[in-house]
Amino acid sequence: MKNPMLEAVSLLLEKLLLISNFKLFSWAVQGEDEKRNRICEINSLLRGDVLEVRRTHVTHFGIYLGDNRVAHMMPDILLALTNDKGLTQKVVSNKRLLLGVICRVASIRVDTVEDFAYGADILVNHLDKALKKKALLNEEVAQRAEKLLGFTPYSLLWNNCEHFVTYCRFGTSISPQADRDISKCAVKECGSAAPAIPESCPLMLQKS
Repeated sequence: MKNPMLEAVSLLLEKLLLISNFKLFSWAVQGEDEKRNRICEINSLLRGDVLEVRRTHVTHFGIYLGDNRVAHMMPDILLALTNDKGLTQKVVSNKRLLLGVICRVASIRVDTVEDFAYGADILVNHLDKALKKKALLNEEVAQRAEKLLGFTPYSLLWNNCEHFVTYCRFGTSISPQADRDISKCAVKECGSAAPAIPESCPLMLQKS
């Protein structure tokens, strides 16, 4: 049975986090030179690698599937408004993304490396060292990502792009990034640290 108090606290923390970082999900527009530079990096990527791109306030994660394809979780309000794949498969705009975060709708979708990176530098398998966890075999990582493709509920706390990637890569759905941001937000707004997020995300484990 769901705990109403826990749900209310989680929703409040999400709203505080979103408000305190209003530009959290702003993507910069990449130029043609940046696109060409990104192509040079694709040849070194292996199927199952974790790709990481850093923004001003957030880090975005994805799983490389091979053939210039990246699986990643993207909030998108359009998913709640239409079933037209011709529309939803287009690159997600900032407005679509922000409204998707607010309305908690997302999909695990496949984009090109260029569209995923959006002009940012790419870190490869950085989480392996950062989390000090043993990764699964790359092929299993990729297959886990492919199994989860499609619509998914979204939550800054419980089901974000890092939860998706850590589940695929390590078998456990966690988001140290969310833990840090929530703690900072709670201290700023409430004067005390928020409780730690559980190490397993129910939304992801239900799909395993």
